Amino acid sequence: MAKDIISRVEDSIKRNWDRDALTDYRGCTLQYKDVARRIEKLHIMFDEVGLVPGDKISLCGRNSSNWGVAFLAALTYGAVPVPILHEFKADNIHNIINHSDSRLAFISESIWENLNEEEIPHVLGVVQLEDYDLLISRSEKLVYAREHLNELFGKKFPNRFEKNMVNFYHANEPDDLAIINYTSGSTGFSKGVMIPHRAVANNMEFADRALNLKAGSTIVSMLPMAHMYGMAFEFLYELTIGMHIYFLTRIPSPKIIFQALNEIKPTVIVAVPLIIEKIIKKNVLPQLEKPGTKFLLKVPIVNEAIRTAVREKMITSFGGNFYEVIVGGAAFNQEVETLLHQLKFPYTVGYGATECAPIICYEDWKKFVPGSCGKAAYGMTVRVDSKDPERVAGEILVKGPNVMLGYYKNEEATAETIDADGWYHTGDLGVMDKDGNVFIKGRSKNMLLGPSGQNIYPEEIEDQLNSLPYVSESLIVHRDGKLVALIHPDYDTAFKEDKTVQDVAAQMDANRIELNKNLPAYCQVSSVQIHSEEFEKTPKKSIKRFLYQ
Repeated sequence: MAKDIISRVEDSIKRNWDRDALTDYRGCTLQYKDVARRIEKLHIMFDEVGLVPGDKISLCGRNSSNWGVAFLAALTYGAVPVPILHEFKADNIHNIINHSDSRLAFISESIWENLNEEEIPHVLGVVQLEDYDLLISRSEKLVYAREHLNELFGKKFPNRFEKNMVNFYHANEPDDLAIINYTSGSTGFSKGVMIPHRAVANNMEFADRALNLKAGSTIVSMLPMAHMYGMAFEFLYELTIGMHIYFLTRIPSPKIIFQALNEIKPTVIVAVPLIIEKIIKKNVLPQLEKPGTKFLLKVPIVNEAIRTAVREKMITSFGGNFYEVIVGGAAFNQEVETLLHQLKFPYTVGYGATECAPIICYEDWKKFVPGSCGKAAYGMTVRVDSKDPERVAGEILVKGPNVMLGYYKNEEATAETIDADGWYHTGDLGVMDKDGNVFIKGRSKNMLLGPSGQNIYPEEIEDQLNSLPYVSESLIVHRDGKLVALIHPDYDTAFKEDKTVQDVAAQMDANRIELNKNLPAYCQVSSVQIHSEEFEKTPKKSIKRFLYQ
């Protein structure tokens, strides 16, 4: 059994006592000893208010050092952290706090302004993430603990707080509940995923084997820690090996990301496709589309020289100090991935799910097969439920220590997702080659049926459509027996090129005609509908399809 996460955290704090641990980008830095001290103070608060191991503690706010410390304090106390995406609407946040039976909540002040304390009547109090002051309290003990926290800490540690005193962390069993993470999937039904300690431990063991990271190296945390992908591989693992984690603490726009990457020069970059695609579409593709460059790319010797120059420029713009870019969370645009492969850019695409905390498949970039999402990760078994898994898509099934305990207070959904033999049914469709590389075709719930029962994978059509002029993002939906393309155009680029709204609309229909040339008859797109605003997305930056059917 892999080493448990709480022991990893304790060992790392002791080993890296004087190293920098958590930094709010362009803000303050906490060293590992500061993290330990703040964890102990929050433990004192938990003790005073009467929390016991197994109690739930919600957290809702943008990534920050204080968010990370509060999460670690809850986890190491033996409580169950319940991360909530800061972008959720007020009703969602109220519902998750209530449904999870949270007894305490850490919430950013800006989010609290939109919440109603009467809607969360069972919590003992709400703690402000920015400074751990109380926003509300229904417990005199909580008020006393917060007002006398330094005094209580001084009584417990009358002399200096030393690293040999970091031995207060809660022991656990592999199947004990570690985290409840509420999904916000593209199907619209949010469920509380019960993640056991064994799943977190095995994800950490996987990272030990797959990633060559060392104490003192750096990473930029861009993905929300309320989602397991960002939580596991931009925060938890890095903290357990003594890395220095920088939190953007703001919207991860391409401009901010590039700025941070060039200043921090991270050792590894973890991102969702949308972030990489936006950066490449705005900074790389326009250069390659210039007539002179297009011509030179056709000359073999010059071709390689140009590709090398472009690759080096891209690597430098991503900080120049990373081993690889790990992409996950959603499907990659085929045009962008083809370009990255042609340039020999060090990237790889993994596959995971909240229900697996999150890793399912991965492969190092040097062995990665383009178009795939890698092979079964350490400790995991993956199979495709198909009579011919290499040629005919079937549902991807997963078994291993990463698989969740089930959905919190939802036995019916659990039984529908984990079968009697322990296989987790992902709901994703894919094929697997003879070497074990998995290729995802789409979500089984998204699959459409053609007029003669043909399987239509909308994601594959969208991938082609997204590569056409002025298309930012798209959705293919079934309406009145026909396929319709919903498109959000890239108005920024179009307007820079002096195109009008009417020009863009005309281009979208021209795109439809061009798209249909490459599609079989049963996949033909009949019409286009333009959306002036971006589509609403999940934490993984997948479009919430159910809103647009």
